[in-house]
Order: sequence, then structure tokens, then C-alpha cells
Amino acid sequence: MFGLADIVKFLLSFFLIMPFITLIHLSGHIFFVSIFGGTEKKIYIGCGKKLFSFLTIEVRKYYFWNGSCEFKNLKHDNRFTNMMIYIGGSLFNLISMLLVYSLIYQDIIEGSVVWYQFIYFSFYVMFFSLFPMYFADGSPSDGKAAGLALKNQLEEKVTDDLFVKKQDDLD
Repeated sequence: MFGLADIVKFLLSFFLIMPFITLIHLSGHIFFVSIFGGTEKKIYIGCGKKLFSFLTIEVRKYYFWNGSCEFKNLKHDNRFTNMMIYIGGSLFNLISMLLVYSLIYQDIIEGSVVWYQFIYFSFYVMFFSLFPMYFADGSPSDGKAAGLALKNQLEEKVTDDLFVKKQDDLD
């Protein structure tokens, strides 16, 4: 049965855990962008008007609703580096899930609903990010973009959560 306590757990997950998982995912993209020499990197948590910024992270009004990141140029720009950037978000989600699970398994942290929801939602984000498909707006998922990058068939380096700044955007 679904009770009041379950609603509180859901709201906690939705408003606190999910934005944190989004930050982990986007940090994975930016990590690989940084390794491969990307410039002008920025992470956006949520959508809507800007609430505040911290370093290169901008938090938006609807912070719990998705997120994105952007960068300009890559020093090392080839099929492999692009593929790593696309799967970097999911790789960070996987590493964070395995880390939390191992800490619970070793009794370093106590298993709780919060940690299990963290693992569940991390898997959710990772799965749908890697699922090779096109979204309604025509942008590929990270998994689809990684496959297209390896085949050298990706026209624009854009997914639903990763954007490359173009010179036109900067003028």
C-alpha cells in the first residue's frame, strides 16, 4: 500500500537525491571534456531562471528537472574522445552506484531508503542515458551519440544534456 510516509520518501528523492544524481551524471561529461582539453565548461542543474552560480555550476529555478552541460572546443577531438565524453555521465553514475553499494556491503554506511533510492535513480538515469534512441526533439541519447561518434556519423556534438558552444553562440 502507498501511504503518507511513502510520499515523503518520494519527495525527498525527487527534490534532493535526483538533482544530486544529475550533478554526478553531468560531472562525468565535464570530467572527460576536461581531460580532452575542452574549454568554457559549464554545468546547469535544472531549467528556468538562474537561481545562483557556484564556480562553473549554475542552479536554475526548477533544479529538480533535468540538467545540461556545455563546453567549447576540444584539444583532442576524435571518435574515441567524443565517445568517452558521451558515456562519461553514465560511467560516473555507475561508479557512484558501485561505491555506495560497496560502502553499504562493508557496513561503512548503513543501508537505508535514501541510499537505495540513490542507487535506484542512478540506475534509472544511467539506463535511459545509454539506451540508443533519438528523443522527440531529434537529439540522440548519450548511448546513441556514442555509437554514432564511433562510426563517425555524428553531425553535431549535441545530446539531450550535452551541448557544444559554437562561435555563433558567443557573438
